[in-house]
Amino acid sequence: MNFDPNLLPGLIVPFLFKIVGAIALWVIGGWVIGFVVSLSRRSLSRGGMQAGLVAYLASIISTTLKVLLLLAILGLFGVQTTSFAALIAGAGLAVGAAASGLLGNFAAGAFLQGLHPFKVGDYVNVGGSEGTVEEIGMLVTTIMTPDSVRTLVPNGKLFGDTIKNFSAHPFRRVELVAQLDNSADVGRAIELLKEGVAAVPNQYPGKPAEVEVLEFSERGPRLAVRPYTNTNNYWQVYFDTNRTIAEVLGKNGFPVPRIPVQMASTN
Repeated sequence: MNFDPNLLPGLIVPFLFKIVGAIALWVIGGWVIGFVVSLSRRSLSRGGMQAGLVAYLASIISTTLKVLLLLAILGLFGVQTTSFAALIAGAGLAVGAAASGLLGNFAAGAFLQGLHPFKVGDYVNVGGSEGTVEEIGMLVTTIMTPDSVRTLVPNGKLFGDTIKNFSAHPFRRVELVAQLDNSADVGRAIELLKEGVAAVPNQYPGKPAEVEVLEFSERGPRLAVRPYTNTNNYWQVYFDTNRTIAEVLGKNGFPVPRIPVQMASTN
């Protein structure tokens, strides 16, 4: 089969025009997509939407428009975009089925950004982990535990579990127990502990510590000692109050609680 050289310009020139057109479409289309995404970001932000959720929606808009632009460029070269779109849809279903957990975490992250049950910097107990929220990501939430361990909690597990936000209110109650002996003067112990705990620094103003009888055990009365403080000072108040309980009871001669022992008869 002989090749006619006269056909070569008729093949190359249209192809070059298509390449130039594709480049122009990509450049102009990219500029338009950037403009639309930027405009969407500003509109959503002015509406009072949280920054994290704005980023989610902007990413979805950008990805959708880029896929449409790619299909337009393929159509310029004569590619059957309907078949290509069907292929993408089929691949998307397959990937979605294989990565349903990731998609679930993504969706949960969007709900977290919209409902904001907590924010970065809050002290929370979520998904079996407790600590300070460092980042609320697309798929996982990063928490720094009190012992400085960075923990990544999948958003799906976090959103489907109980969420405890200790920073939701300006104060938090520290719950401790003082064990007294059966022979101890309960009224005097309560009075002395209230006076001693009042000196612990960083308690929440206007919320005096509570010291009352919690329950009775075989060793003696158990007192609930409950000062209030801001979450940022929780552990300092916790440890200082514990030390105060030991010092107050020890310095004022309260006996060490004893475990009653009953001797069995050998007869």
